[in-house]
Amino acid sequence: MQPVRRHGVDAAILFSDIVVPLKAAGIDLDIVPGVGPVVANPVRTVADVRALPRLRREEVGAIVEGARLLVDELGDTPLIGFAGAPFTLASYLVEGGPSKNHERTKAMMLADPETWHALLGVLTDITIEFLRAQLAAGVDAVQLFDSWAGALSLAQYREFVLPHSERVFAEVGDAGVPRIHFGVGTGELLSVMGEAGADVVGVDWRVPLTEAVRRVGPGKALQGNLDPATLFAGPQAIEREVRRIAHEADEAIALGAAGHIFNLGHGVLPDTDPGALTATVELIHSLPQPL
Repeated sequence: MQPVRRHGVDAAILFSDIVVPLKAAGIDLDIVPGVGPVVANPVRTVADVRALPRLRREEVGAIVEGARLLVDELGDTPLIGFAGAPFTLASYLVEGGPSKNHERTKAMMLADPETWHALLGVLTDITIEFLRAQLAAGVDAVQLFDSWAGALSLAQYREFVLPHSERVFAEVGDAGVPRIHFGVGTGELLSVMGEAGADVVGVDWRVPLTEAVRRVGPGKALQGNLDPATLFAGPQAIEREVRRIAHEADEAIALGAAGHIFNLGHGVLPDTDPGALTATVELIHSLPQPL
């Protein structure tokens, strides 16, 4: 609720750590301060994949109750549900924790594709159930967040990730709510991410929105893409960048984008001045809307 009350943003997101559904399913992991999620027994073999538990709705009851409380409190302000994408979850499980190079993940993917697809099949089931639980609680949209997909080539993404992300979006599509697909450093993957089935594709700050619409293709909305570091640059620089992105968004819509959700290209950095956020939201709301 805090960003809605303090900054006047247009939607809230039910954000929790990306590995919450894995923990809820019964996988032995811990969030280590200064490190992130650490898995006690990394998944490296087909036997490890077969031993993975499935997620049951009742195991995420706290998330469901939290979503219901938020829906009631938010009123007309939409609530976005959230889940980590199968590839990012797989990387944590295979590596045993956060990784810069994802070498064990890519090694399994390339050397043992059968085990890889079996692993992502299990994680896709978990992700779908996690999102369905939030949808049942009344969220107004869902976002699939692929933190580590930017480590992949276009060919790798298409062969080893796309089929599973497609299944997530297809399985939650019957809820009739907008579906958002977001990744980090995924500028070179936007063309394939646009095929996964989402209604909205997130764009980080590295790719202009006018180029993003060409890669994603017409008929989908774009989300992004103010660099979070801009919020440290002072009011004049922030206004200049906000107006530039708004202009790009107008051009992207003219090129076929279904719309634009103004957002940061990634999360708010920890030392960001909250006043800068408030002023940025106010500025965005003051801009003329495209026809």
